[in-house]
Amino acid sequence: MARSTAKEQGGIWETVKTVFWALVIAGVFRTLFFQPFWIPSGSMKDTLLIGDFLFVNKMAYGYSRHSCPFSLCPIPGRILERQPERGDVVVFRHPTRGVDFVKRVIGLPGDTVQVTGGQVILNGQPVPQTANGVFTEPKLPQGPGRTLPRCFNEPVAEGGACEKQRFTETLPNGVAHDVLNIVDGWPLDDTPVFTVPAGNYFFMGDNRDNSEDSRVPAIAGGLGFVPAEYLIGRADRVMFSSAGSSLLYFWTWRPDRFFHAVR
Repeated sequence: MARSTAKEQGGIWETVKTVFWALVIAGVFRTLFFQPFWIPSGSMKDTLLIGDFLFVNKMAYGYSRHSCPFSLCPIPGRILERQPERGDVVVFRHPTRGVDFVKRVIGLPGDTVQVTGGQVILNGQPVPQTANGVFTEPKLPQGPGRTLPRCFNEPVAEGGACEKQRFTETLPNGVAHDVLNIVDGWPLDDTPVFTVPAGNYFFMGDNRDNSEDSRVPAIAGGLGFVPAEYLIGRADRVMFSSAGSSLLYFWTWRPDRFFHAVR
């Protein structure tokens, strides 16, 4: 009996050690290489949809204290730092709210950024936009929050075709990406000129009328400029996508977005 009890205790201890090292390996992998991220809002449509699941490339820009879960890495500033390229889709820690956001890099350190009539003016030059049809989705509750999308063609009954104007925007470095317009004359369609400080970045969402981004200064409760220290990594590829409120609802999966490259 004693021998059996000792064997059972040894088996439990081996299980505990296995679980411990598995967690350590997973933590190291998450900290140094790739971090899972769910898209919770529609601010990056149609590049990223609510319910997209992606892995954030944490090697892209180096590491800071925010590279670890709960921002616990003992790293002052940033190490192995590499600057994002204009047009990168980046996951970062919100400087004042302590939650993760995902947006697109529009302004680099030293740039001036303004929005006039919904068009970005970068360093005094308008960023070209060309019409690219409409983005259409059903006006149905989306994601765990069950929020209804906003539509350019309102009024739209629930379940109807919700449309947004779509344009292709081409940044000075040649990166082309889609942006959406829901309503003309939205308050953030016209802004003052922002000058991006050294070591900071200016972010915008692709769903321009449904994005809280650097157009709203932090002092006014918005995002404002984002210091490099808060960058977590680059969004490269959607691995999985579901339009439902639960992963178990397989009929809401979006197979056409599995392994979809983020551009």
